[in-house]
Amino acid sequence: MEQLGPAQRAANLRQMAADGVDVLVIGGGITGCGVALDAIARGYRVALVEKDDFASGTSSKSTKLVHGGIRYLPQYDFGLVREALAERGLLVRNAPFLIQPIGFLLPLYSGARRPLGMPLVLPFGIGMSPLLQAGLYLYDLLSGRRGIRRHRRISVANALRLAPCLKSDNLRDAFIYYDGQTDDTRLTTTVLRTAALRGALVANYAEVRGFTYTGSRLGGAEVHDHIGGADLTIRARYMINAGGVFAGRIEALAGGEPQIQVNPAKGVHLTVTRHALQMGREAIVLPETEDGRLLFLVPWGSRVTIGTTDTEGGDIDRPVADPDDVAYLLRHVNRYMGCQLSERDVISTWAGYRPLVRAANSKEATAKLSRTHAVIEGTGGLLTIVGGKLTTYRRMAQDLMDQVDKRESRRAKHPTTRLALEGAGDWPAAQTDLPALARRFGLAPEQVRRLQTYGGNLRTIIALIAADPALGARIVPDLPYVMAEVVYACRYEMALTLEDVLARRTRITIEDWQRGALCAPAVAARMAAELGWDTAETARQLALYQETVVPAFASALPERDLASVPR
Repeated sequence: MEQLGPAQRAANLRQMAADGVDVLVIGGGITGCGVALDAIARGYRVALVEKDDFASGTSSKSTKLVHGGIRYLPQYDFGLVREALAERGLLVRNAPFLIQPIGFLLPLYSGARRPLGMPLVLPFGIGMSPLLQAGLYLYDLLSGRRGIRRHRRISVANALRLAPCLKSDNLRDAFIYYDGQTDDTRLTTTVLRTAALRGALVANYAEVRGFTYTGSRLGGAEVHDHIGGADLTIRARYMINAGGVFAGRIEALAGGEPQIQVNPAKGVHLTVTRHALQMGREAIVLPETEDGRLLFLVPWGSRVTIGTTDTEGGDIDRPVADPDDVAYLLRHVNRYMGCQLSERDVISTWAGYRPLVRAANSKEATAKLSRTHAVIEGTGGLLTIVGGKLTTYRRMAQDLMDQVDKRESRRAKHPTTRLALEGAGDWPAAQTDLPALARRFGLAPEQVRRLQTYGGNLRTIIALIAADPALGARIVPDLPYVMAEVVYACRYEMALTLEDVLARRTRITIEDWQRGALCAPAVAARMAAELGWDTAETARQLALYQETVVPAFASALPERDLASVPR
């Protein structure tokens, strides 16, 4: 298996600077990685640089769903929903190991006024069930041939059996519809590796700080390497701004007035144990909030993700939950769930900013904005891709590269519609072998499910364990991650910091920040052996993690001892 570690990163940066490229992608979230893959698949010479770690922003802070956006149906945004559902279907085909079907239980209570954000307010909720069912029929219809499973109406008794904590008072109807669940960071790194294996030059911790011009057109990007400390210039014929919420800053480096305003909308999630809400396999939709949003309770291994909020303002460089965010989410959970939660039930909080798009003079609230994307040509020919959502990353990249092909007078082709992501080709055989491998290495069912997210590449992790059985040890006793994943992240996914591994390549910090703090020394020691850290660098990594990462995931929570966290 081809490595993608520190040595490859350094070589990539040298080659970018020496040879130049056709397309330089700025931003290593899911959108930028999607653009890099689409561009390399069309035959362009491609480089991608990211100022922090891959997926370190919005792409690791989502609700981890591959979905059509059912809340956009009441807004009559049928085009967006259809596009997202089509992309969901393509992703299930091109990366089946990364997408798991999941049912969403949607309860309907007497007196509900605007469930799912319905635009109509009917007296006493009369006729609401037929309206909801009509919307779910439309959702299934828009899925076309690649739908996951048709929705169904279920009895109140069955709903309470599936979700024992759901309040029964005034519960008069319930439905289940289906979408997909994914690990957003694994999706991003898989797209990135697929691009790299096809020849894209990629580097994290490489920040664009300015541009050079050739006449009136951008001719190169001035990049600072945060790891090696060097400054370099990368020549490129096309500069792609895929900076997400930072797209405005990148655009400003080129000068000129912005044409579309990118409005960061903060989304906060909470993590609790599955036991705290007695969750089964199905997610739960909290159908109505005071500001017209939907909230989801989504099982994630032994944990449950609660989210999300949608508020303007805040520090996009350091997104954190505040007490009001936590109170908002808990208030709405407790409105519908009999298992009443308090702050002490919350294991972790995490926040990210979604790059929503609006016209520069619009004052529309972010909660009402569509997730439609836009391709904008700016000063010096800078192409900016903004908006969109995790599910539609491939279509966003395709639309942008169609613009590049148009400039090149090339007929646009769309190779990524049927391009299997890395790990998909070997997945059927690996899936067949997995039960025997699980028995041989003593892997628990939850560990098997985790390894499945690597697709055929899980064999590399198994090979690491076979060579060194110590790598089969769990990093945290009640979470599925093993030490071999730390080695894999360093060698094959360009993990360079302790945060890269604990917050993104694994999701330990998101799932339980206290467990992450306790296991940090052991993970740092393993990374030190892989990356050649000396004692001082290992200590620096630990201090940085404890001082900057832990507070971001423990913000707005009361201080408590580990023993007080319910298990």
